[in-house]
Parts: sequence; C-alpha cells; structure tokens
Amino acid sequence: MEELPVVVVLLLLFSLLLVPLVLLDRRRRGRRTPPFSLLVVAGSGGHTTEILRLLSCLSESYSPRHYVLADSDKMSEAKIRSFEQKRAETFSESQFSLDRIPRSREVRQSWTSSVLTTLYSILYSLPLTYKRKPDLSDLQVFSTEEWGALPEQRRPGSVLQVLQEAAPCLILCNGPGTCVPVCLSAFLLGLLRIKRTIIVYVESICRVETLSLSGKILYYFSDYFIVQWPDLKKKYPKSVYLGRIV
Repeated sequence: MEELPVVVVLLLLFSLLLVPLVLLDRRRRGRRTPPFSLLVVAGSGGHTTEILRLLSCLSESYSPRHYVLADSDKMSEAKIRSFEQKRAETFSESQFSLDRIPRSREVRQSWTSSVLTTLYSILYSLPLTYKRKPDLSDLQVFSTEEWGALPEQRRPGSVLQVLQEAAPCLILCNGPGTCVPVCLSAFLLGLLRIKRTIIVYVESICRVETLSLSGKILYYFSDYFIVQWPDLKKKYPKSVYLGRIV
C-alpha cells in the first residue's frame, strides 16, 4: 500500500511533463507558413497538365499564384480555371491571376526570326518578374469567384497592371517555350540587383535521356533544376534527381 502513493506521484509528474509537450505540438501544427507568392509558367500540350499536377501537391501557403501563358494559348487558360475552381473548394482563400505574353517562338518558325521574337518576349516579360516590394498584403489578387464576376474589360491584362499587381517570389516552370523569356528576364533583373527571384525548373517526365530545348537553355540560369530520370542526372551534374514527381 505504501507503493501506491509513489505511483500516483509519478503519474502526476509524468502528466505535468506531457501537457506542455502536447500544447507545443498543437501550436506547431496550428502555425501557418507565411504566404509565398508564386509565378507559374504554363504551356501548350502536356506542360500545363504536368505543372498543375505539381501545384496540386503544394499547400495553401503558395498563394497568390500568378499564371503566365502565351497569348495564343487558349487551352491552358481553360485548364487553369478548372484547376483553380476545384482548389477553391478545398482552400476558400485560394487566389490567382492570369497574364499573357507574346509567344517567343511559333512551331516551324525560323531560328533567325526566333531570336527577334524571343528578345521581344523577354522585354515584355520584365514587368511580370519585377517586384516593387515583398508585401503580399498590398497585392490586388482575385479569388476564383471574384475573377469570374469581373467584367472582361476590368480584368488585369496589360503590362502596367501586372507590374502593379503581381509580386512573384518564386518562378516555377517545366519546359514550355514561354518560360524562357520569363526566366531570362528574372535572371537579368537579379544580375542588375534590381530584384532577386528563385527560379525552379522541373524537366518534363517525357524527357528521359536528353533535355528539352528550354531545359538546355535554363539549365545555366535556374536556381534549382529538377529532373525525373537518373540518366539526366548523370549527364547534368547540377540537376537534382527526385524521381518521378508528377
């Protein structure tokens, strides 16, 4: 019987030690990651499908999301709107915006003329990748419902509007030609010490042994270059191999 009080005392001490640990664990779980503005470059074909699969794995902290696509790309916009509508059902505060830039190179366009159109697209992309101040609370962003309710003429689309509204901290792309001028403009702004942006390039799952043309260019300019096949990691040491991620 004398051992019973000792057991009770030990249980009480254990409980007193356990309660702070439980409270600390709840506090950590309840702590939200600060919002992280994200600029996503979409492309025609399977590029947009892959990038949206990747975005579906990200938490609600990656918001607002600023999508950039070529002015002639109609299919990607429909996919993005469908994705954001579904995401809004899970995350009520989900926010996004859309903007278009001139396509850097058309299919079967000559390499000579491609240089000029790419330079024009880079110049057009500079305002998209420029950030006035990393204060996300001052951004004019739209929920899925708000975007759909806006009249066509009031939706942001001009370069000046994007300059005022989009403030990307990170650029995420996966190989469409549209990502080249966007990433090069971001690299140029960083080189001039105007603005620092992290460029994350994820090579398409379709690229098993060789990089895409966009990948061959941005391999030297991206901060993180991710490949999904081990053979590419052997050929390109700077790349990061994570296995299949989309």
